[in-house]
Amino acid sequence: MSNKTIISIDAMGGSNSPDAIIEAVDRFFKSHDDVIFLLHGKKSVIMPKIINYNFPENKYKLIDSESAISDEDKPTTAWRNGKNSSMRKAVEAVKNGDAHAAVSCGNTGALMLTSKMVLGTLEHVSRPAITAIFPSISNNGTVLLDMGANLECNESHLFHFALMGSCFAKIILKIENPKIGILNIGSEVTKGRELELKTYKILEKSGLNFCGFIEGHDVVKGNVDVLVTDGFSGNIFLKASEGTANACINLIQSAIINGGFVAKIAGLFLKPKIKKSLKIIDPNKNNGAMFVGLKGIVIKSHGAANVDGIYNAINTAYTLIKHNINNRISEELELFEEKGTSLNFVDKLKQTSAKILGIKNI
Repeated sequence: MSNKTIISIDAMGGSNSPDAIIEAVDRFFKSHDDVIFLLHGKKSVIMPKIINYNFPENKYKLIDSESAISDEDKPTTAWRNGKNSSMRKAVEAVKNGDAHAAVSCGNTGALMLTSKMVLGTLEHVSRPAITAIFPSISNNGTVLLDMGANLECNESHLFHFALMGSCFAKIILKIENPKIGILNIGSEVTKGRELELKTYKILEKSGLNFCGFIEGHDVVKGNVDVLVTDGFSGNIFLKASEGTANACINLIQSAIINGGFVAKIAGLFLKPKIKKSLKIIDPNKNNGAMFVGLKGIVIKSHGAANVDGIYNAINTAYTLIKHNINNRISEELELFEEKGTSLNFVDKLKQTSAKILGIKNI
């Protein structure tokens, strides 16, 4: 691999592909001189768009893919039938050492299964998770995981997520001792499902900076640096928050437009400040989630992301490459392993739980 930063792109994934993806790539070319893109998709569809943007010939390679994974495809079906899909080819480029990272706006479940099957997991990791920075008011954001990769989890998996999320926050948010919380229906230690209650018992004795249960409305306040939950709850929380953010933006715009002359004048003066404030909760600004725990960098973009959002997802991949994220996470995990707490939950955690965590039946 050259000394350039090489990013593999699934150009056919997402509802705005390939147009928004090609435009985002063009924009990234103009702001980053050291990037080369591997574009995977139907050549007959993508090449005319590349010609329109006049991509520099030495900065990209178009790999023709026979098929694309749809949002309706089940992950197992996508894996079984998607050998020549743009998604599979994009991830295989990372496995083969042809690219440093892959980016896709496509089917989340299919992308996770494909990535896990092709790349495998880091040492000590049993389940990868989807993680990204959720916007908050009082800090630089909260690391949220899992955002939808693992719909059903046990307490061992959530402990696993907490540790990887803590590592991620140390590296990306530059927080020495990240505060960790569990998403729950209340902050009281007696509330929640058996999953949350068992995870609480593990985390309070883990040696991590555990702050207890966190309700959804406290997350945006920045009360914790890492928010842990199963993928089902995390995905609902994320999409409900995105919907609320969009509703707030629409209501403010409507109030200014329909509020009469005074409202329009006030809106004119307040527009820069309102725009700056609302940028914090713009899903496209914070687009780009990492599949943490894999032997390779894979970034999932929101399926409906616009050009700005896809650009930011690409930039997330670029930043994580520059930070050498997986090596640093592996180092953090190894340090935790050396302290005596195992991360191989399938085999080792059961053996050491009584001694380290003081609980049974985990």
